[in-house]
Amino acid sequence: MFTVKLSIQKPDNLGILASGLCTAHCFATPFLFIAHSCCTIGASATPSWWRWIDIFFLVVSFFAVYRSGQTTTKPVMKFALWFFWACLCITIINENIQVVPLPEISIYIAGFSLVLLHVYNLRYCQCKTDKCCTKDG
Repeated sequence: MFTVKLSIQKPDNLGILASGLCTAHCFATPFLFIAHSCCTIGASATPSWWRWIDIFFLVVSFFAVYRSGQTTTKPVMKFALWFFWACLCITIINENIQVVPLPEISIYIAGFSLVLLHVYNLRYCQCKTDKCCTKDG
C-alpha cells in the first residue's frame, strides 16, 4: 500500500529510489561476484535470481517514469525521462542476451541520468494545482 501511495503522490520519489537502487545493484554486482569467485572456484557465473532483480527495477522505474511524465510541467522532461528509461531498458536487455558489447558505464549513465532527472523534475517541474498537469499521458 505504501508503494502505491508513494507512486501516485510523488512518482519522482519512487523513480529516485528505483533508479538509485538499480544503479547501486549494478555497481555492486562485479564486486560481489569477484568475492564469490574467489571463495568458490568453478561455480556458475550469475544466478538467475540476480538477473530478475534487474527486471524488477526496470518495471518499477517504468511506472515511475510513466507517472512522472504525466505530472511534469515541461514536455522536454517527459522526453528525457523516457529516453533514459529506454537506454536503461536496452542496456539491461542487451546485458542479458549479449547482442552488442557495450561498455559497463552505459548502464551507470542511464541509471544516474534517471536519478538526476527525477530529482530535477521533483524540484522544478511540478504542478502547483491539478489543472496544469497533463492527464492524457
